[in-house]
Amino acid sequence: MSRYQTLEVAADGAVLHIRLNRPDVRNAFNGAVVDELTAAFAAADADDAARVVVLTGNGKSFSAGADLAWMTEQADLPPERNRVGADKMARMFLAIARSKKPVVARVFGHALGGGTGLTAAADIAICTEDCLFGLTEVKLGIVPAVISPFVMQKIGAGRARTLFLTGERFDGKEAQRIGLVQKAVPAEQLDAEVARVVGELLAAGPCAVASAKRLIAAVGHLSLEDAIPVTSQWIADLRATPEAKEGFAAFLGKRKPGWMQ
Repeated sequence: MSRYQTLEVAADGAVLHIRLNRPDVRNAFNGAVVDELTAAFAAADADDAARVVVLTGNGKSFSAGADLAWMTEQADLPPERNRVGADKMARMFLAIARSKKPVVARVFGHALGGGTGLTAAADIAICTEDCLFGLTEVKLGIVPAVISPFVMQKIGAGRARTLFLTGERFDGKEAQRIGLVQKAVPAEQLDAEVARVVGELLAAGPCAVASAKRLIAAVGHLSLEDAIPVTSQWIADLRATPEAKEGFAAFLGKRKPGWMQ
């Protein structure tokens, strides 16, 4: 049974499901959600049995972003406590983005403001075609500050210059077109597509998947020339690991590797 108050966390074999569980407020997050999501992803990183994390929400929406009642409370705090609260929220998104496990977001209904940020923080996001996204913070007199690095990594600064400034809403099809999500599907196909992606991840070597996440962070900012010593050493080290040797042997022997048994 989940030990969390604002989340439901349950394992299904090698898949860990983390569900936002405040459906009465469309899974808007407050301080408790921030703390619990951060803790849940730290626990997932430490769980050797968990190979994939699926992040979703209960009810009719993925997440409507930050709870405005909570944001109002934060705004009324002394400046230093206000800043500490914002820092904790930013680190919640970082815990998702830097998770050692691949994170798949199952997105539906509303994914506004911070909900768009959660989508961007995941490695792979699958949404319904009619899902509603938006960087709507400017409509409230604020900006999508803490989620901006995660969103811009997915959609680029050029598109952010429109969406951050206008706060306009857009659907799942547009989210796929601009790169925020990997695929938008009809609502009745959402679970099947998430299951397909999870299956692909489980077919990959778990150490290799974790290494691939680190590789992206390590080389994404490097020039082609500067990347060569990093990437050469990377593959030299990795192909000598037991997992790689098992993968080679399984392919050559026309059998499934051990991690798929």
